[in-house]
Amino acid sequence: MSVLLPAITALLAFVFAVALLDQWRERRRGFQLIWALGMLFFGIGAGAEAVGAAIGWSEALYRTWYLTGAVFTAAWLGLGTAFLLAKTRFGYTYGALIVLGGLIAFFARRAYPEAGDFATLLFIGALVFGLAVALETYFQNERWPLIAAIGVIAASAVATYVAFAMPLSGPVAIDSHTGVPTGAAIAAPERLISLVMNISGGLALVLGALFSAYVFMPKKRVLDYSLDPGQPGDEFLFNLAIAVIAIPVNFVLSLPGTLRALVSGRIHSRVPATMLIAIGGLAAGAGDLLSRLGSTELFQLGKFLAVTLIFLGFLVSIEAFREIRIPFTRVVLRGARRERAEAAGSGRGA
Repeated sequence: MSVLLPAITALLAFVFAVALLDQWRERRRGFQLIWALGMLFFGIGAGAEAVGAAIGWSEALYRTWYLTGAVFTAAWLGLGTAFLLAKTRFGYTYGALIVLGGLIAFFARRAYPEAGDFATLLFIGALVFGLAVALETYFQNERWPLIAAIGVIAASAVATYVAFAMPLSGPVAIDSHTGVPTGAAIAAPERLISLVMNISGGLALVLGALFSAYVFMPKKRVLDYSLDPGQPGDEFLFNLAIAVIAIPVNFVLSLPGTLRALVSGRIHSRVPATMLIAIGGLAAGAGDLLSRLGSTELFQLGKFLAVTLIFLGFLVSIEAFREIRIPFTRVVLRGARRERAEAAGSGRGA
């Protein structure tokens, strides 16, 4: 299974990447191209695991596995979500997640003393980009994902340099019980970068999917709030704090009505689609977290479930796949589909 499961995962990720690239070729939507890159990195990371398990690990393969799988994948998938939700106020959440990732990396510096002041510089960079994204969102500037993209590209460039320029701290680290690689031998700065990019990108993917579901599901607004930037500053800050509680509460209380709409077929396809994406993101995140804590038993299964559920989520979404066909061909596997339900709310109003 140490070869077969990551090989299947890699194949699914590559097929998904090609399908997304085909969509981008036709529609020219930025998030499709970014997600295609994210899935390409996902496939390379999983493929490296399969190759390493089959013929043995080299330093170059090990470094490539960590860079693409542990650093790039979540960051680029989360960035794709940012571009998808550019017209909404999800920028507040994305900015907060960047700062959170930098803060966790800063506090984790004690576990990586060899990184020196790198954790402090990383936190300062995360703080600058996080605040910039939040401010652009406040001024209703739909270009806030571009700031996020600059941050992800810059962090990716630094991570690539560190991954291949700095020496490993020891031999290639493989769990002797499961045969699954771990990041134990990767240089400390690279591991700190992965914290920022996984937390901001991975949580952005999950929370962005849940936010999309909230926008399109039949909502029960028990707790009211307003994120209108035209209100006085003190009222805005109060409502922003209320929204952190109100959105999850309203989401949970709206689930019974959403399930009834799902059973009766009167729900927008984006709701079940984004719920599948969110669960897939959680599966990947759980596997990564357990691996960091020293348990790799579910790491490969988590990756397989993640790509499967996220792919299914895209296939379920009529907006994403109005028709299902073989990419770059005219061979249609399923004809054009239509939504049976309209959106329950607008992105900005959520």
